[in-house]
Amino acid sequence: QIQLVESGGGLVQAGGSLRLSCAASRRTFGSWTTGWFRQAPGKEREFVSAITSSGSSTVYADSVKGRFTISRDNAKNTVYLQMNSLNPEDTAVYYCATAAKLLATARIDYNYWGQGTQVTVSV
Repeated sequence: QIQLVESGGGLVQAGGSLRLSCAASRRTFGSWTTGWFRQAPGKEREFVSAITSSGSSTVYADSVKGRFTISRDNAKNTVYLQMNSLNPEDTAVYYCATAAKLLATARIDYNYWGQGTQVTVSV
């Protein structure tokens, strides 16, 4: 079992930036694809971005492409999500999760999940 803890959320004005972190409890974290999802009030949880275990490949949802950057530091058992040019539509609880499937984008492919961190973007 892997425990994931997200941090870095908060309140930011539109156009601002935040960096989210996802810290894992085990070194085997570095063997899994890690993804970020988000869930806004009243909406389904949606895919945001994913990164392979080595960090060599990434994938993004169209809505965040060019604004968000995912990265990882396996020595620190941590995956990051740098979010720039934030807008109110990015307001959501952000979750990180792990998957055995390479660059998985479907929620069903992810097995371990963190508790989430709130991101709120004001106008």
